[in-house]
Amino acid sequence: MAGLSVHPVVSGRASAQEKRLKTRTQVVIIGAGPSGLLLSQLLHLRGIESVVLERQSREYVLSRVRAGVLEQATVALLEQAQVGARMRREGLVHEGVLLQFDSRVHRIDFRDLVGSSVMVYGQTEVTRDLMNARDAAGGQLVYEAQEVALLDYESERPRVSYRKDGQLHEIECDYIAGCDGFHGVCRASIPADRIALFERVYPFGWLGILSRTRPLDEELIYTSHSRGFALASMRSHAVSRYYVQCSLDDKVEQWSDDRFWEEFSLRVGPEISARLETGPSIEKSIAPLRSFVAEPMRFGNLFLVGDAAHIVPPTGAKGLNLAASDVGYLCRALVDRYQHHRHEALAAYSETALRRIWRAERFSWWMTSLMHRFPETTGFDRRVQVAEFDYLAGSRAASTALAENYIGLPH
Repeated sequence: MAGLSVHPVVSGRASAQEKRLKTRTQVVIIGAGPSGLLLSQLLHLRGIESVVLERQSREYVLSRVRAGVLEQATVALLEQAQVGARMRREGLVHEGVLLQFDSRVHRIDFRDLVGSSVMVYGQTEVTRDLMNARDAAGGQLVYEAQEVALLDYESERPRVSYRKDGQLHEIECDYIAGCDGFHGVCRASIPADRIALFERVYPFGWLGILSRTRPLDEELIYTSHSRGFALASMRSHAVSRYYVQCSLDDKVEQWSDDRFWEEFSLRVGPEISARLETGPSIEKSIAPLRSFVAEPMRFGNLFLVGDAAHIVPPTGAKGLNLAASDVGYLCRALVDRYQHHRHEALAAYSETALRRIWRAERFSWWMTSLMHRFPETTGFDRRVQVAEFDYLAGSRAASTALAENYIGLPH
């Protein structure tokens, strides 16, 4: 790996055919999703070295379809990382969102209520832009890194080992950033008695399809119907993303394109569905919903970032944005450490990040509870949801609170 001091040594436990290649860098980042790549790019621009390890291939990482509603703070962070040009050209600025209860529609006007907006730009495109930037800068990215292990992360000399092309490698570093998602190795490396987990698993999922069709509306439409939740979203002016709430027992194979369009049309109603352009799906999947937080987010010189530490249901459009705010906090703390020899921000990273995370968890839980039909929903429960919608539609203060949370609370 160019730019690092590399020297082979034979591990005492390795066979004669296995050599452990040792390297040295300042920060090892586990995971080459948007949070790991963004952290690496921001650190590079501040003169801080990093190596990114990813267990999947580059192609696999780029094939993952994820949400793409970006808060202004996330947009600003991407511009700070010098990857905002294509986003500004191709992204869609949204100044509001539509909430529909049965046939009643209420628009939350972000510009009028809070003077801001959000940007719709697919997470896959964010990842692609960051990959290209790291490639152009000669960034150290290792794809298909297998058997990643975190060693001595609570000491002054943390290490990360991994296997690549049949050979063992070891990287010495100052810090490890765990950006490897909910199922990654970083959180799993922490002893169970050292970490507290808070979780709520929702009793339904989202069936989503991607289609090369014009979006249903210029803005997102969130629908609460007696048959369940539906969402009309988009990736561009020519690519749409639609969702319907479904049972966790459902299988993608049970949902033909025709069945999906019929169900979606029933939920949004005849007036809105009359504008719906249908077509064959180019991607179809079912995603379970959960709320999850791990505390704390720092263990010695290991820092958890993004989905490694927290998950939100997608209803509030907070997943990627929370990961970006974690990256912003950690990057600033590392810059303070390396450039100003101050350690206070690193020490406060977990507390600082968790304060914003729990606010976003609350909002995502509230939006999910408001818009979905739960298996145990009674007539009383449905009427409470309708009353909440009535309050939103009739109260500027309530609409402002929703807008403030949706466009993103301050970092």
